[in-house]
Amino acid sequence: MEPLSVWAPGRTSVEALVDGELLPFRPVTAADIAAARAGRDGAALASGPGWWILDTPLPAGTRYRISLDGGMGLPDPRTRRQPEGVMGPSEIIDLDAFELSPFPGVDPLGKVFYEMHIGTFTPEGTFDAAAQKFGYLRELGVDIVEVMPICPVPGTRNWGYDGVDIYAVTENYGGPAGFARFVEAAHRAGLAICLDVVYNHFGPDGNFLAEFGPYTTDRYSSVWGPGVNVDGPDSGPVRRYFIDNMLQWARDYHVDIFRLDAVHAIRDRSSKHILAELSDAAAAFAAETGRHIALVAESDLNDVRMLRPTRAGGYGMDMQWADDIHHALHVYVTGEDFAYYGDFALPGALEKAMRRVFVHDGNFSSFRKQNWGAPVPAALDSRRFLAYTENHDQVGNRALGDRRSSIVSAEHTLVADALMLLSPFTPLLFMGQEWSASAPFQFFTDHTPELGERVDAGRIAEFRDWNWGEHAGQIPPPQALSTFTRSHLDWAELEEPSHARYLEATRELLRLRREHPDFSSPNREDSEIVRLGEAGYYRRGASFVVFHIGAADPLPAETTANKQDETQAETQAEETAAAAAHPTRMQLPPEAGHLHTLLTWGSVSVAESYVDFSGPGFAVLSPYRAGPGGPGQSEPHPPRSVWRAAPA
Repeated sequence: MEPLSVWAPGRTSVEALVDGELLPFRPVTAADIAAARAGRDGAALASGPGWWILDTPLPAGTRYRISLDGGMGLPDPRTRRQPEGVMGPSEIIDLDAFELSPFPGVDPLGKVFYEMHIGTFTPEGTFDAAAQKFGYLRELGVDIVEVMPICPVPGTRNWGYDGVDIYAVTENYGGPAGFARFVEAAHRAGLAICLDVVYNHFGPDGNFLAEFGPYTTDRYSSVWGPGVNVDGPDSGPVRRYFIDNMLQWARDYHVDIFRLDAVHAIRDRSSKHILAELSDAAAAFAAETGRHIALVAESDLNDVRMLRPTRAGGYGMDMQWADDIHHALHVYVTGEDFAYYGDFALPGALEKAMRRVFVHDGNFSSFRKQNWGAPVPAALDSRRFLAYTENHDQVGNRALGDRRSSIVSAEHTLVADALMLLSPFTPLLFMGQEWSASAPFQFFTDHTPELGERVDAGRIAEFRDWNWGEHAGQIPPPQALSTFTRSHLDWAELEEPSHARYLEATRELLRLRREHPDFSSPNREDSEIVRLGEAGYYRRGASFVVFHIGAADPLPAETTANKQDETQAETQAEETAAAAAHPTRMQLPPEAGHLHTLLTWGSVSVAESYVDFSGPGFAVLSPYRAGPGGPGQSEPHPPRSVWRAAPA
């Protein structure tokens, strides 16, 4: 058990409060730093002055607080466990007690991510309950489970981004031991773990870091409060705080991948950006252990410097989220064009996003009111961009936290999912999306009443400023328990035929992506979207996703003339028949040649050189198939019609 150490510059005394006894820390010496270099805290002790060390060893299970200059007891900034919540004492844990098997990690490029919030993924809201679904996720075709932040939060419910004590695991989900079991179960199931970590701000409730040192700065700020101090005086230990946090998860819990939240909110003018330092630390750890460690950045900057190697002046991220792809697909199938969706309703936005990744690549962003972004080089691997049609942000940060399934039909949403899942990008699914879950994912908190009132008011003001129209005044109150319970997935929906069909379609799309050479290819240069009104096709190599998002075409004028003497029921029947007789037709290019039908969804009829639609849907067509015998075979794969609308 290594001795406790605390960074508290400017303090004259530091003590541990243990069972009413005061145990004094002493200032760290050069000998301490030399002795600790090989240990977990060696680099931290060498990161700058102001460190204190406790010579008295504390056994696992000991609960303690830190007193600065004789003041009240506070949680340890590097606490590994907060058994009584963010305001309670810290606890020593035995990291060696975790039963974790070796796992080499995975190269995440092109793998299937699945994002979940532990508290709402299952009725129980625990790590152990979520782990029971790993077999289901493997059968679905998932490779990587991405977990929203798990550090302690105020109260019993939170998204996790208001967390404090970032080295600890919330007891709400099962604490440190529960997370270790979760990771071990995932690895045994062949799933890698991606952990969402927050290094751009600290939560407001239960945050005592300012008592210890300058972890934040008033030189920068974000929508969440003061900026983190990674480039000012005494910033060395603050930078190390984040680096050691990442390494802790990789070393002590065997986490494989890290999603770095909203890195655009980290302001760093150092000669080496903190993201680059995190990247190099991850690479060094991977080289030392033989494990594959990857970093995924959430950034709205549309700047490929995120992905450029650190040796070339970049930040060294392995991947980054691609919001522009989401926005273009969302606007296309829903027709929404308010708030930040506006520019993505312009002609060519979908085509550009699916080929060039960034719609804003140096052009004007009306939402930001300035030019934004830079182009993505054609040679950059498409798989380094995560694409999605839902995630916690794009659902939860809508005014009502509503999913697409509450806006348009399942036939529409699966068109967008098909385009995303069969794209050259790395796909991400948000929990429940695979069966078109009806549960919203709303923003929920459990702060103190005073802070909670400010959060509620701020949420309403935020959406009013974002021009969400009539929904701005209907924001579910984050503090209400009902907002949390409403956001739980309803797994019973899988017993309903419509949801079961959607799940089967998602599974088939993932199978095609995994097995078919065109749909598993990262080559976006040999891809294009061609649209004719509400219909179009997405060419991937020699294969096609032919799609339609509109209702049936209106009846020709002669069909509805002189019907005054017919009943309304007869008229509706004839309109339905006429719609089937006059479908929307998407002609395939002459060079497409003979194509096999691999998968259909919706009101689709496939002919030799065209596809007819009498409603929204898609057809996946290819000159060859992928299956048990391997990719590129000339024999047709038996077509899968997951759902074909029957005439009324």
